[in-house]
Amino acid sequence: MNNKFETNAIRTQLKRSQNQEHSVPMYLTSSFVFEDAEDMRASFAEEKDRNIYSRYSNPNSSEFIEKVCQMEGAETGFAFASGMAAVFSTFAALLESGDHILSARSIFGSTHSLFTNFLPKWNITHSYFKIDALEAIEKLITPNTKMIYAESPTNPGVDILDLEALGKIAKRHKLILVIDNCFASPYLQQPIKHGADLVIHSGTKLMDGQGRVLAGITVGRSALIDKIYRFSRITGPALSPFNAWVLSKSLETLAVRVDRHCENALKLAEFLEGHEKINWVRYPFLKSHPKYAIAKKQMKAGGCVVAFEVKGGLAAGQQFFDAIKLLSLSANLGDSRSIVTHPASTTHSKLSAEERAETGITDGMVRVSVGLEHIDDIIRDIHQALG
Repeated sequence: MNNKFETNAIRTQLKRSQNQEHSVPMYLTSSFVFEDAEDMRASFAEEKDRNIYSRYSNPNSSEFIEKVCQMEGAETGFAFASGMAAVFSTFAALLESGDHILSARSIFGSTHSLFTNFLPKWNITHSYFKIDALEAIEKLITPNTKMIYAESPTNPGVDILDLEALGKIAKRHKLILVIDNCFASPYLQQPIKHGADLVIHSGTKLMDGQGRVLAGITVGRSALIDKIYRFSRITGPALSPFNAWVLSKSLETLAVRVDRHCENALKLAEFLEGHEKINWVRYPFLKSHPKYAIAKKQMKAGGCVVAFEVKGGLAAGQQFFDAIKLLSLSANLGDSRSIVTHPASTTHSKLSAEERAETGITDGMVRVSVGLEHIDDIIRDIHQALG
């Protein structure tokens, strides 16, 4: 039966046990038993598809993976203990010494640190391309380029990349296209439809939706995921069964939650766009966004994150944060509670001033993860903080 997104998110479940439970139980076990010596041998020889050890697979993580694959249109996947574990393990499993990554310049600060501080130890190099100059990407491709990596929308500036254009470039040059889809969630955007080979999520964000657990996941082509799985079962970044259970239940409400996130975020962005204390506002579904047409083409709605710049620079930004009363000061996003973050001093503080400037992160930039509170209360708190 070809059910809709929301129905699949709720009805995709593990097979019921002899107890006939309606809600899937937690499988809090490190290991699994075998019927006899031959069963054990055949299982370790991968002649049987079954659970052996929760570092390899677990019923709860398998259900979570199946749901995300269904949402993204992916063949298979692997779940991780955090979003950055997913990012690093994907790179480590697929790249070899001497390989080159071509990445969008606007990426999460920790991913930038991977490129600059850790991957060079294994002789893996990178080049950055500007998100508003995709036509220049092909000039940066070298004989040892193996992968194109990007976020869309980007963190924290909510810029938009044309995923279809990236997909065509990757296919033309036989490169692996990896897209971090965390800001959109699979409900709003499915990069595989536009040519991505792999999609990465921090399940910590919208997938959980309540700021409770850490998680990451990579889904996509089975041949690539098999390499990621074999790397990860040895190195051990697997998602815990408890967190997988929480996330699988959270995905049941992803659509209704994200609808409200987007509704609130658009109203906040429209309010801020006319505010005298604001220099600029960026939200994908604002008509003033420079990539509005592309966002409308590849996204169902604009997501939960609004970025804006307070007039007066760093001092004004600090005053704004100190004046916030209702919203949380935190570095997370995608939570039911609205969160305000100062990227220059927190999530992207490891970047130099020049690097932040290159990606549009100014001292006065504020990132708001718009939550599920009543929009009037969210706007009132931000308005009084600006005043």
